[in-house]
Amino acid sequence: MLRTHTCGQLNKADIGSQVTLCGWVATRRDHGKIIFIDLRDRYGMVQVVFFPSRENIEVYEKAKELGNEFVILIKGKRS
Repeated sequence: MLRTHTCGQLNKADIGSQVTLCGWVATRRDHGKIIFIDLRDRYGMVQVVFFPSRENIEVYEKAKELGNEFVILIKGKRS
């Protein structure tokens, strides 16, 4: 699977669309029922948000395991 955008390419025109990004985890912040990941590549940085729900509980649990400098590919809806 290839990325559709770099972290620096995302803009308002992409709101609501499905995007695939890859990069390094710069930071992970766990606020109980919500996890924030700052994902960076050589072009920029974006914030990725994980919520626990029936549809994506496995993804949410994986996000809990991420650490600094982990390399990930993620697909989701741009909001």
